[in-house]
Amino acid sequence: MERLTVPLADRSYEIIIGAGCLADAGTLCREAGLRGRVAVVTNPTVAKLYYEPVLRSLSSAGYDVLRIELPDGEEYKTLESITTIYTELIQNSFDRGCFLLALGGGVIGDMTGFAAATFLRGVPFVQIPTTLLAQVDSSVGGKTGVNHPLGKNLIGAFYQPRLVISDVDTLITLERRDFISGLAEVIKYGVVLDADFFSYLRLQSENILLRKREVLVTLIRRCCRLKADVVSQDEQESGVRAVLNYGHTLGHAVETLAGYDRYRHGEAVAIGMVQAAAISESYGHADHGTTEQIIQLIRSLGLPVELPPFTSEEYVSLLLRDKKVREKGLTFVCNKGVGGYIFAQVSDVSSLLTRCGQGGTNGGK
Repeated sequence: MERLTVPLADRSYEIIIGAGCLADAGTLCREAGLRGRVAVVTNPTVAKLYYEPVLRSLSSAGYDVLRIELPDGEEYKTLESITTIYTELIQNSFDRGCFLLALGGGVIGDMTGFAAATFLRGVPFVQIPTTLLAQVDSSVGGKTGVNHPLGKNLIGAFYQPRLVISDVDTLITLERRDFISGLAEVIKYGVVLDADFFSYLRLQSENILLRKREVLVTLIRRCCRLKADVVSQDEQESGVRAVLNYGHTLGHAVETLAGYDRYRHGEAVAIGMVQAAAISESYGHADHGTTEQIIQLIRSLGLPVELPPFTSEEYVSLLLRDKKVREKGLTFVCNKGVGGYIFAQVSDVSSLLTRCGQGGTNGGK
């Protein structure tokens, strides 16, 4: 097992990365100082595979465990699901001495974290991410929340976990489409934060798709280190942390317009990154040809690149609801070549669609 620390003073926590570390969940929770009863929040797909080993580990460490099972899918990332968690906790007499444990992907992690942040005004929680997207991104940094019919992740809180346990063996059972979806967030780190990592991804694309264990560990470790560094500088996204939204501005709009059942989160982010790269090139922040390099990597890892043909008015409506919209307009994350970034303040969001050559109606690159 490898251990990384997210340094946030008295709220610092460890990320455990390894193979087979699910079996150590109970011991690791004890080491993190967690006491009392634990509610494991999961979904049917993950529960069939991993609930029993996690239960055995927690029980052998002396924990009294409650299982809370939610439906599987982004469409269930709602306040209704949060209410389900609250109801189970209240009916089973959970108190402030308890903690929650998220066993699943990003949807489960985000909802469990938000429930923990708000149940009895805050109880601890642990992340055990079982998807690549969650292991490299959403389980780290304390962003929690749910979707609203008018936009993605508009309701939530910054609330840090007490521990993250990433077992790469859970990625072996992941459906191919879900695994590939997670690679979008991996690519993101290379594009805006680490040119050497971008090159590594290009060289290792075949081994990544083969899910070679040592390559997976390298991916997760590097992404988590990069994110931990950013989060330690800017926990609540008032500045530099916004770089982690690269590709997400248009990506979230794609998810909302197309419906969460059509695109996985990572697929939408991949599409958003292509548009962000084209926009960055149009601003002069990247040399001609940079966008094509990014497109080639995205395609080589099996991700989509084409913007769905909704109208510009539909895209603009969603962009104006983005969380990054302030009085001066939208803060848009541009890549500065490969391995760097710059923020653009965009007062006319419709101009973004023109800059990426889409107009919102003619497909994509």
